[in-house]
Amino acid sequence: MPRTLVIMLKLPQAGRVKTRLGRDLGMVGAAWWFRHQSARLLRRLHDPRWRIVLAVAPDCAVHSPVWPTELPRLAQGRGDLGQRMARMLRSANAGLPGGPTCLIGADIPGITQSHIARAFDSLGDHDAVFGPALDGGYWLVGMKYPRRQPPGLFADVRWSSEHALNDTLTTLPGYRIALIDRLRDVDTIEDLPQTTRHFSR
Repeated sequence: MPRTLVIMLKLPQAGRVKTRLGRDLGMVGAAWWFRHQSARLLRRLHDPRWRIVLAVAPDCAVHSPVWPTELPRLAQGRGDLGQRMARMLRSANAGLPGGPTCLIGADIPGITQSHIARAFDSLGDHDAVFGPALDGGYWLVGMKYPRRQPPGLFADVRWSSEHALNDTLTTLPGYRIALIDRLRDVDTIEDLPQTTRHFSR
């Protein structure tokens, strides 16, 4: 079955992306970091084992020249983070045979092809997979059958908190869940020194 990797991206405009990082680094600096981090990530994760789809915000950015033109794009649409994630998981492989789908953000410099391959391999004998983040959230979510989502998926999740992963797990009752590598995302300037070696590649 075809594998699909969805990467959620915001248009790298000052004041609209990585605003917590921008409070200390400056909004222009935070947007610059995100733009270059995203470009490096897209190059690094290109792999024939999966198809990459970009889920972009705002919706008008679906035609932006910022990202590689050869990659298919979907507008994230309205709703909170959980509603948009559920929509992207469900629709990213529309028109294709239903295969496993993983979704990540673009602000985790440590992600490699090996991490993504491990996530897809985990879906061989699990219904869902998560890549935990050090702050209690998660940098990856994947589903073996993304079009068969349970009612209430991602409902009442306390996003941007240490409860995000545990809250999400409660929306998947009865699912066989795999947890893979724990990685650090970049939310504040304190996170940057931990990831410098990845960003400098």
